[in-house]
Amino acid sequence: MQEHINEKTVAVSIRTVKLTARVLQAAIRKVLMEMRRARENPKIYRGKQTVKQIVRQNAGVSNIEITEGNIKAFEGVARKYGVDFALKRDDSVSPPKWLVFFKGRDADAVQAAFRDFAAQTLSKGKAAEKPSLRRQLQKFVEMVRNAPHKSRNKEQEHSL
Repeated sequence: MQEHINEKTVAVSIRTVKLTARVLQAAIRKVLMEMRRARENPKIYRGKQTVKQIVRQNAGVSNIEITEGNIKAFEGVARKYGVDFALKRDDSVSPPKWLVFFKGRDADAVQAAFRDFAAQTLSKGKAAEKPSLRRQLQKFVEMVRNAPHKSRNKEQEHSL
């Protein structure tokens, strides 16, 4: 019977001038009320979580693989779609891969998020093919510097 009982320790810190039975009773009552409230209304995590927090929510867990270079981009898209997810690094293979765990009921949201993520990734690839705006601007600045300029005096003479 002893092995079935879990022992828990709670530390209570009280700031008072004089520790009386009433103060101690009020503190213990408050601690018990907070413990009851935490048990009845567990904290619900949203967005990026640990794998342990996702598994605790009893919603069924699925996972997919993602490359290391795409992690930050995926996090932004997942937040946009309200997907609860957890990232876990798998070092058993070389190079290491990342696993994205998400709730089973979020599967439709994850599919939509990945469609959006893939579209963003493809558009970034096309953007890399486009010439840089800074390079174009620099080229135009050089053209203006090298172009012959009319003096202001001649322009003023013609306007008179």
